[in-house]
Amino acid sequence: MSQSIKYRANRRLNSGKFDNILNFAVIGLLAIGTLLVYAGTREWFRSYGLDPEYYLKRHSINIVIGVLLAYGTTLIDYRLLRAYTPIIWLAAVIGLVLVLIPGIGSEINGARAWIALPGGFQIQPAELAKIAIIVGIAMILADRDQTDQDPSDLDVLKALAISAVPILLIIAQPDLGTVLIISAAVVAMIGASGARAIWVVGLLLLAALGVFTAVQTGAVNEYQVARLQSFVDPNADPQSTGYQLRQSRITIGSGGLFGKGLFEGPQTNGRFVPEQQTDFIFTVAGEELGFVGCSLILFLYFLIFLRGFAICKRSSDLFGRLVCIGVIAWFGFQTFENIGMAMGLMPMTGVPLPFLSYGGSSMFANLIGIGLLQNVYARSR
Repeated sequence: MSQSIKYRANRRLNSGKFDNILNFAVIGLLAIGTLLVYAGTREWFRSYGLDPEYYLKRHSINIVIGVLLAYGTTLIDYRLLRAYTPIIWLAAVIGLVLVLIPGIGSEINGARAWIALPGGFQIQPAELAKIAIIVGIAMILADRDQTDQDPSDLDVLKALAISAVPILLIIAQPDLGTVLIISAAVVAMIGASGARAIWVVGLLLLAALGVFTAVQTGAVNEYQVARLQSFVDPNADPQSTGYQLRQSRITIGSGGLFGKGLFEGPQTNGRFVPEQQTDFIFTVAGEELGFVGCSLILFLYFLIFLRGFAICKRSSDLFGRLVCIGVIAWFGFQTFENIGMAMGLMPMTGVPLPFLSYGGSSMFANLIGIGLLQNVYARSR
């Protein structure tokens, strides 16, 4: 048998295998998230004579669509994604432009970040832009992989240019939380690519300076400034963000070791924490599942990160490794930010908790990210 035939046979064999531990962790989080979304909305909707399973049904639909998207992501060899990257990036930019057009984009909580769809559904282009940026940067930084050369300064500048356009459009919404998540992925990928370390140091300093300048010049809206102020002083905005932060801490702390039981949390059933099914879903886990349940959730996230790094190490090419690093950094920073936000350890930025929070665009993007990891795993030697 020739080498080419052996290679094709091995690729077909490997493409039929996926990382079952990663699948187990994701399925576990999806199952827990479904229960938490139902628990966080059931009694409130029932008390107003509405369908108590409204969010449960929509969340389940989002998961089904997301799983199909994840599976579809695994069907095309990830190395062939380089050819489609310009199309993916352009589609993401078009979506970010459309959301800023009055009459097309919808404004919620001071941010114009959603496009309304038929049936009451909405799509958030910024979530899907994460995929485009990660794949685009990986394509640029892995261009010299065949020659065993590290990315040059020009390659890094090209990668930053690819990410700068979507980031600036997201800032215009404004959506500071998503910008921070994307920035974390960009810095991690540049650092892992072999580029000069001065780029990572410079980008971190630039990010800190950019946030400070945005707050001082009023580039961010008052709602976001209030969130930052409440992080420093919970009494700064007692009727809005400060109230939300205090109630979040109370709800998580009231669960104790084993929690009050699923659907039995008085804080959750009383809807004391706004946006509990989305940004503050971890408060439902804290109250109703307690320390033990929250520890299980954190363990499942740990498995995802562990398997993500293992897949990264297993990959035989820089493009695959950089895609893995980008996805891991995205999941890692967003998970840390959301849970830290709910516990008062991080500023409130309005980012959902991956795989647990209600939200179609976030769920689709998260599961596509898992599809990318499984794609690299299946086709790695």
